Amino acid sequence: MDFITELLDIVNKQLWGVPMLVALGATGLFLMIGLRFIPLRKIPTAFSLMAKKGEGEGDISPFQALMTALAATVGTGNIVGVATAIFLGGPGALFYMWVIALIGMATKYSEAVCAIAWREVDELGNHVGGPMYYIKNGVGARFPQIATFLAPTFAVFAALAGFGIGNTTQANSVADALYTSFAVPEWVTGLIIMAAVGLVLIGGIRRIAEVASALVPSMIVLYVGTAIVVLLMNASAIPDALALVFTHAFEPAAAAGGFAGASVAAAIQLGVARGVFSNEAGLGSAPIAHAAARTKDPVQQGLIAMLGTFIDTIIVCTMTGLVILTSGAWMTGKRGAELTSAAFSNTFTFGNEIVAVALSVFAFTTLLGWSYYGEKAVEFLFGVKGIMPYRLLWVLVIPIGATQSLDFVWKLADALNAMMAIPNLIALLILSPAIFAMTRNYWAKDK
Repeated sequence: MDFITELLDIVNKQLWGVPMLVALGATGLFLMIGLRFIPLRKIPTAFSLMAKKGEGEGDISPFQALMTALAATVGTGNIVGVATAIFLGGPGALFYMWVIALIGMATKYSEAVCAIAWREVDELGNHVGGPMYYIKNGVGARFPQIATFLAPTFAVFAALAGFGIGNTTQANSVADALYTSFAVPEWVTGLIIMAAVGLVLIGGIRRIAEVASALVPSMIVLYVGTAIVVLLMNASAIPDALALVFTHAFEPAAAAGGFAGASVAAAIQLGVARGVFSNEAGLGSAPIAHAAARTKDPVQQGLIAMLGTFIDTIIVCTMTGLVILTSGAWMTGKRGAELTSAAFSNTFTFGNEIVAVALSVFAFTTLLGWSYYGEKAVEFLFGVKGIMPYRLLWVLVIPIGATQSLDFVWKLADALNAMMAIPNLIALLILSPAIFAMTRNYWAKDK
């Protein structure tokens, strides 16, 4: 196992090295320019569309699709990932999380546009889509041989990646947080989560969407609201914290206290990698949820989808990062959830409990969202007969994740995430002329 873990370290350094970071950034920037910066210019329009019920074919409302996607994205990355990025990459890592998020809005927009444009209706009458379908139906129309290889490749990576990024690591984070803050045994947490997730999954996408629509907005509001209170109480430290972010985005961060120091390269790599892990722009996961949205036009859902990246990183991750920096906890040598807890605890005596509850709800909803992604990937590969076995396996794995050391799984999840991104980015580049054309036609009609 040690050999495999070391091998994964080597693989991840390559997968998440300069080529992957450039691929994610360059693809997003290319799409942003081709879209004439619409993802940034139309943020107010996107928020207004989010409030509408949606018209046309589909299984859930546009808002529910966004909440299902956010359920999967707002998770440990917003609490553990941000803390890890700052611990290893310094304050400048937060800057690069912002950069990749703003660029990633164009990627997320494009993914959702493609998901609606090339979705299908399965044997059960449900709308299904995502990279495997827009590769099959979109890329396949021009390059059938490429699509024949890329579509199932993405589906395999997505089905496997879910057990890492969306299942075991989430259950493990919750179990650790509840044990640390409330002394709840890990095995008890594992069984409770298993039962709760199982009950929701029985109802399929509609039940998942209903639960996500109730939990995700309320938890984001509570978490961000608490962070704002912390920042207000530490208001005098905010200018210095922002100065640290912008300074160390371009200059190395020297060692201080328990902080070991970080180069600019580390800030870039950790910021981009943890940012992508958090908001998933470019991985191709979110469009699987958006494909089920009730809408008449792909562009409308694309606008709504891009808000997922904005909310996840520009709002939630920023709050976590600023709390860590303004509190001074980033120099204590602590990392992960422990660092975020310490940052909140410097202001509130119940800071550990705040982080534990937020992490638990975020991780629980991530378990729901990624279960849907995984089962749609399996359905693409094996048909609807593969759905129930996948759900059963998904639920059974949860207690294992809650009670085992997951250093290996975290590394495997990082590798699988990168391998998901590769076929998805290729597809988006091939389909970019169609994405640009659909966008131009939509705004021409709007005028």
